[in-house]
Amino acid sequence: MSSARVLLRDFYARPTLEVARDLIGMVLVNESSRGTCSGVIVETEAYIGESDPACHAAPGPTRRNRPLYGPPGIAYVYLNYGIHCLVNAVTEPEGWPAAVLIRALEPLDGIAMMRRRRARGTNRRAAGIPLEHLCKGPGNLTRALGITLRHNMLDLTGSALRIEDRGLRAGRQVRWSRRIGIAVGVEQEWRFVDASSRALSGRTTAKNEK
Repeated sequence: MSSARVLLRDFYARPTLEVARDLIGMVLVNESSRGTCSGVIVETEAYIGESDPACHAAPGPTRRNRPLYGPPGIAYVYLNYGIHCLVNAVTEPEGWPAAVLIRALEPLDGIAMMRRRRARGTNRRAAGIPLEHLCKGPGNLTRALGITLRHNMLDLTGSALRIEDRGLRAGRQVRWSRRIGIAVGVEQEWRFVDASSRALSGRTTAKNEK
């Protein structure tokens, strides 16, 4: 494995669309007492400001969305529809609410542990879950990596939950499209994918590289 470099705060303190694009090919890592799990980020979505109706900051500051207004490089983890935890990386300067949702990964480290977590509570055999399905979708990837609400507001630049550059961005076919899985703000083409990946959470129409 190539040497890993944890992304620093300056990486996140930029326009959200740039961060969302540049996260493709980076590696999301979560360490726990049971071991380390990680995966290459192949799909992201940007959510930007109080004027974005799909962003949690749309109603203004609340207790739930407080991390969005915090410093860049902080994890914003929330419970979606009371079922799945979703993980975001906070972006832009402090006080400007924006974040990048991580939607899909290609598994790297801790694959056996990911399979056990994904199979828990279901009738599926852990070994029967295809590799490309383990982290396909924002709820599946947090379950596979063991990311929960306890990880909310952790510092992605210096904690067990972090994002690393392992030199895996070369050759990624970065494309962009409209966001998916939301009912408002669907006209925004703020979803970035590695079009060559089999782990994407939804279909995408190839667009120009950004």
